[in-house]
Amino acid sequence: MQMTEVTYADAIPIDSYGPGFFRIGGDVIKGAAIIHAKGARSWTGYEDVDAVLALKDEIDFILMGTGAQMAPVQSAFRQALEAAGIGVEPMASPTACRTYNVLVSEGRRVAAVMLPVPEES
Repeated sequence: MQMTEVTYADAIPIDSYGPGFFRIGGDVIKGAAIIHAKGARSWTGYEDVDAVLALKDEIDFILMGTGAQMAPVQSAFRQALEAAGIGVEPMASPTACRTYNVLVSEGRRVAAVMLPVPEES
């Protein structure tokens, strides 16, 4: 089998994730995060819809990482994004990390809005 190295010419990939954090481009973000082609930063949660809406000219949709398990996206958050023409695809955060990396390697206009997997007790 021939292996091909994945390149991210126009985006920063998600390197890894763990309990309570995401590692993006070598930097660690504790807690929730917004990741897109031009960077990543902390996110305060569903109430911070304006941070996602600010990306509307750069993305076509978001992958909504809902934590360890897939869960519904809060209705007001989804409605605000869809009204701005931004699609929302919910999935568990581990799946959203992998999917984001595949899509940005293909040059897709996508962002990941991620809730972390919980820290172990």
